[in-house]
Amino acid sequence: MTVHLIKTPEDTPQDAEDAPHPKASSTRPDRRRARFRRIARAALADERVRTAGRLTVRHSSYVLGGTRIAARRVWDGRTASRYERMIRAAEAAGLMDEVKEWEARAQAYRTARHRRRLDMLQMMVQAPKALGLATAGGTGVLLLLGAMLAWGTGNVRDVLTPIEAIVELVRWVAMLAGVVWGPFLFAAPWIGLAAVWAVGQQRHTAPQWALPASARDLGGPITPSIVVVAFRDLGIAALRKAIDAMGDAGAAMLSPINLAGCGVEVDVTLPSGVSTEEIQAKRRKLAENLNRHEHEVFITIPPQPRTVRLWIADSGALDEPIGPSPLVLDHDIRADYKTGRAPWGQSLRGDAVSLSVYQRHLLMTGLSNQGKTASLRAIALWLAFDTKVEFWIGDLKGVGDWAMFEGIATVLIQGPTDEHACAVTEMVEAAVTEMERRLQDPPGTVHHPLVVIVDEAQVAFMNPLKGDDGRPYGGKKATSRYFMACRRLHNQGRAVSVTLWQGTQDPTDENLPKLVREGAHIRASLVVGTESQAKMALGDKAVNAGAAPHLLRQGLDKGTLVVAGDGIDIPAGEPAITVRTHFIDTDPAKEIADRARQLRDGVATVHQLEVAQPVDHLTDLAAVVGSEKRVKTGEVLHRLKTRNHAAYEHWDGKRLRALLVEHGEDTGLYDGYPVVKLESVQRALERHAEELAEAQ
Repeated sequence: MTVHLIKTPEDTPQDAEDAPHPKASSTRPDRRRARFRRIARAALADERVRTAGRLTVRHSSYVLGGTRIAARRVWDGRTASRYERMIRAAEAAGLMDEVKEWEARAQAYRTARHRRRLDMLQMMVQAPKALGLATAGGTGVLLLLGAMLAWGTGNVRDVLTPIEAIVELVRWVAMLAGVVWGPFLFAAPWIGLAAVWAVGQQRHTAPQWALPASARDLGGPITPSIVVVAFRDLGIAALRKAIDAMGDAGAAMLSPINLAGCGVEVDVTLPSGVSTEEIQAKRRKLAENLNRHEHEVFITIPPQPRTVRLWIADSGALDEPIGPSPLVLDHDIRADYKTGRAPWGQSLRGDAVSLSVYQRHLLMTGLSNQGKTASLRAIALWLAFDTKVEFWIGDLKGVGDWAMFEGIATVLIQGPTDEHACAVTEMVEAAVTEMERRLQDPPGTVHHPLVVIVDEAQVAFMNPLKGDDGRPYGGKKATSRYFMACRRLHNQGRAVSVTLWQGTQDPTDENLPKLVREGAHIRASLVVGTESQAKMALGDKAVNAGAAPHLLRQGLDKGTLVVAGDGIDIPAGEPAITVRTHFIDTDPAKEIADRARQLRDGVATVHQLEVAQPVDHLTDLAAVVGSEKRVKTGEVLHRLKTRNHAAYEHWDGKRLRALLVEHGEDTGLYDGYPVVKLESVQRALERHAEELAEAQ
């Protein structure tokens, strides 16, 4: 017989479900930890929690760091540790002269400290005696005053009145001190805490991630390891493999890291298989690997093969202003066209940059509203202090940027229209005429400098109007009047101190022809849009070697130029120099111009140049020959000088023959004398007329 036991509900414990299961019991701590991690992750993902954490860490670090800095200052002030620190740094740098100087300073400090301590010990010995004498003397004076008071009032008790007054004053002071002392003791720790917090906050002693975004400094000091790692992580496989294979972890690639103004400079020799072009193409990534912005790292190509030179700015240094121009600060400044140099700005290294414009044509270009006019005008303002220099200025923007040269410039044309561009073209052509007149002067003649300035020159190049002879004012062909006038000045102007300065924006082959831009001795560019425009501004050679105005920041690097060419000190081995120019606003520029104007003898400025009609030499020749079959060359020259002495004053037989040869004819001989034949003059006139007809 089989017995089946049936378990009733009463036999089941009520807490059976609550009984701990062995497996469940072992996983409960894991569940708690997982739950804690979820809560922690959720809290850290909450921006409010992260902000509160940053605030807590930041202000705690301010207090701790400020305490450390204050203690260090006290320690440095009470001991010679500062001098010992400087001695160790000088020894590490190998500056033995500075080591000796700091040792002498440390010895002087210790001597002075020893003397103070001896004086303090002496004072402690003499203090009781001095205190007793002072007490006795003070008591005697008070009793004397009391005696005089008692004698005046007739009351003997008044002898002690001064002493009682002093006792009462001491009692009141003690009472006030008792009232203030308690709150002072309560507030003193908080005052001290606030003081060290302020020190820490000023010195940014908190971690970078806890600082406000505006106060973070992501750019730390540049060390060899940082530079090597930055190159290793550029993403160039051959470079990474070479660095990993180097026994010295890549340190052999680097030259010493030298301080250079507001940054450091280092040469990096690349391993075989890595080109300098690859490094230049990775400029942004290299800058980020160095904890810098792109504009804070400049790459150039020194003479050494397979080498790049890095200039790395201190973080944020290039965003700081460089200060006012010496033209604003120095009211006694003077200029010299031949030997002087215009104070223009600072290099990226923080060195002063000056510019020589002696017999140099200048071209300045860049995008609109980046400081081109101010940079060009600053040079002209300096040169205005040389009273020998004559200015002819054409401002094709026409908003008054050059208005302060009224009374300084002989010619000042201002306006943006095509008619103004025509007037500026005629001004440049008049400069060509003046240049040709000077070229005819006897050798050794000293000419005063004539500086022709055209701002917004692209307006002149793009001018669609034509002259009475059918030739266009603008354009880039040989028939363009402005183009040809610029070319002629570039070719021969500097020999007789006639120079052309041009400012233009957004360069293209249409508004800045190649032959004109390559005729400038000094070429400067603000920020431009593309590398091709940078090459137009500075030339292919400079840009290929590392000059990069197209990498400047539009709007942020106003007044910063990349300069190539002559007249400026470019560091050895570099293709160009980057200059942060001093900005001279309109009102200071007017004040500077007023000072320059006072040095000049009332220059009468004209606003529309009266251009003399060009001399038609063939027509004059035909007029003086008349209907005679032949005329002796000497007689022809005499008649020409009588007709227009200014134009033919320096002509001789060679110059007369060159005129005929230019038009396919020549002089002849008759009875052994050189003569000009009527038929030759007539044929030359016919050919000249045909050339004009073809040009139209």
